Amino acid sequence: MKYLHTMIRVKDLEASMHFYCDLLGLIEVKRYDSEKGRFSLIYLAAPDDHETAKTSQSPTIELTYNWDTEDYSGGRNFGHLAFAVDNIYASCQKLMAAGVTISRPPRDGHMAFVRSPDLISIELLQRGDALAPAEPWLSMTNTGEW
Repeated sequence: MKYLHTMIRVKDLEASMHFYCDLLGLIEVKRYDSEKGRFSLIYLAAPDDHETAKTSQSPTIELTYNWDTEDYSGGRNFGHLAFAVDNIYASCQKLMAAGVTISRPPRDGHMAFVRSPDLISIELLQRGDALAPAEPWLSMTNTGEW
């Protein structure tokens, strides 16, 4: 398993970039703007992690900026922790066997979400190419929120 990023939703992108980059000294390594989804993703790395993050995009903080105004309550501004796993199906099966709910099953062979006992959202991403879609994951529906 490899730690990838922590996602934080931000309300004021300019103020957030000032805080994280100008004041804390993090460096922007990637930016993705989605016109259709009306959001921007900005990946930031600490100076000591900058070179690694430029190629692997980890470890980073992902600032998610939704273009439409939204107030975040109940911790919704904190998004999730993300980890790359060697086999997303095996990882989800192990968690499920231990009683963990798979909130967003890996129907695509690439991505799943679970929650910690404290309800922190955890994103699991298949390392490398997505695995071929397979049951029981393909037929599983989402449960709760993530």
